[in-house]
Amino acid sequence: MSVSMTFNSLMSDLQAYIERGSSFDTTVFAQLPTLINNTERDLAAKFRILGTKNIVTSTMVPGTSVYAKPDRWRTTASINFGVGSPPLQIRTPMYPRDYTYCRQYMPNDQTQGPPEFYADYNQQNWLFSPTPDQAYPYEVIYWQLLPLLDNVNQTNFWTDYAPQALLYGTLLYCTPFLKNDERIPTWQGFYKDQLQTLSGQDLLRIADNLPTRKET
Repeated sequence: MSVSMTFNSLMSDLQAYIERGSSFDTTVFAQLPTLINNTERDLAAKFRILGTKNIVTSTMVPGTSVYAKPDRWRTTASINFGVGSPPLQIRTPMYPRDYTYCRQYMPNDQTQGPPEFYADYNQQNWLFSPTPDQAYPYEVIYWQLLPLLDNVNQTNFWTDYAPQALLYGTLLYCTPFLKNDERIPTWQGFYKDQLQTLSGQDLLRIADNLPTRKET
């Protein structure tokens, strides 16, 4: 019978591998969820893959140039918006620029029109330039940090499609905490092998939004 990874099963596997972390070993037991979550963040930082891609839609507000990014946003892949006669279904891309460029291009926020560019205003918001003059519907494709594993959220993309990477990565994070540095090369090697496997799997499609995908 096949076995699927869950947060609870991963906790049990870690306890078996490190021979620590039972509920009576309170210090290590309490640290294991943090080490799991650190590995999830590391995987999200290393890979822009289909499983971490998300799409949200919303509507611009006339006269408003700053728009909130979605929760757990990491990197923007693309933004487009609808133009033409109602219901504004002709999709037009917005182009990424840095903040300084957008401010120099349209220094007056009161100058309104169809937005041409977007920039990171800060970690939580984008700047659209020019300031939208209509309630354009827009679509954002972005790379996200997946909901982190815990007692309630038992599975996610990593447990379903990259359980070995999640296991070996967490074991690698465990070694400095346990002051078991001699195990670092072992888990580092296993983790590196799994990262290379993920990079090469067509299932995960390293998506770059280019018309022609470059094979790696």
